[in-house]
Amino acid sequence: MNLKGKIRKGAKLTASAALVLTAIVSLGKRLPEVLNNGETALTAAAFTLTDGKYYMESGTTAVTEEHAQSSDTENEPAAAPVDRKTAQRDKSGYYDTNADHSGEAVYDVEEKTIGADGDEVEGCYVKNSTGIDVDFEELLKTNLPFKVEKNSDAPQVLIYHTHTGEAYLDEDTDHFYESYYSRTNNNDFNVVAVGERIKEKLEQKGIKTMHDTTVHDSTYDGSYDRSAQSVQDDMEKYPSIKVVLDIHRDALGSEVRKVKTVFEHDGKKGAQIMILAGCDPDNERGFTGWKNNLSLALKLQSTAEKLYPGMTRPLNFGCFAYNEYICDGSLLIEIGTDANSIDEAEYSAELLADVMSRVL
Repeated sequence: MNLKGKIRKGAKLTASAALVLTAIVSLGKRLPEVLNNGETALTAAAFTLTDGKYYMESGTTAVTEEHAQSSDTENEPAAAPVDRKTAQRDKSGYYDTNADHSGEAVYDVEEKTIGADGDEVEGCYVKNSTGIDVDFEELLKTNLPFKVEKNSDAPQVLIYHTHTGEAYLDEDTDHFYESYYSRTNNNDFNVVAVGERIKEKLEQKGIKTMHDTTVHDSTYDGSYDRSAQSVQDDMEKYPSIKVVLDIHRDALGSEVRKVKTVFEHDGKKGAQIMILAGCDPDNERGFTGWKNNLSLALKLQSTAEKLYPGMTRPLNFGCFAYNEYICDGSLLIEIGTDANSIDEAEYSAELLADVMSRVL
């Protein structure tokens, strides 16, 4: 590694250490005990953290790696991504795989398709970490408590991002250089671009969609509180909204070996998606509509696997809340990881919009 690379890496480590220390202090004030590792049955009273999760005193829910990271994005409204039909993505201020990376360490990207795991429900899978006995097949068949109006002038779906700066690789590649940092305000390469693609495709199918690109992750602590406020403001302004989607991306692997989740449809590679649906069995969170959210999640999961086999990772059903308590059609969906290319993520966004239009 050259001197420039060492300095860059040192700066990253210093910043990361500061963020970790801040997180520890914050958690020390709000978390009475260090929670056990693994997925355990959750049966005691719950309380809320500023990252949107809630825990039971007897255990913890599994948390994806990305949701344990911090962000350094700016706390300001983000501009919409460029129109792909008329312009190329602008890599200004962002990582470029094809740039000169002389002297940098280079690491591997591993492709993986995450398949059958958990409870099988009519051809799709659910990982239940709650310890609660739920009849998934019955919920899959249950009618949704809302109806989306087609060709309405009023928004029916809201898309937003608690972690707006979560980004993707610029190219489909089997490696990355040490300078790759998977957060950016460049909306050509982060989850804002993915959310915009979902919106475009839904509206082509007659489902009016609002895309809120407000940045909520200037700091990780409190990001879910800020995004919840945005959602509540949007729903107050547009009471027509029935479905609310918080679009993220995951991060798997390590700093020196990243994992991208992939599937293939029609000869084209896409990023696997993972739907997260929470619960509140003892009504400690006021999250009374969690079964309605889970019903929607199961319908999306099942339909996706019928139309595009391999598109979904097992549905993550756990004792967490995030912002899903706000309305009955609220879900968190992770599209790919930080090792997937932006093209793969946007392709999955298009297919997800097709799945949603059929379900809704």
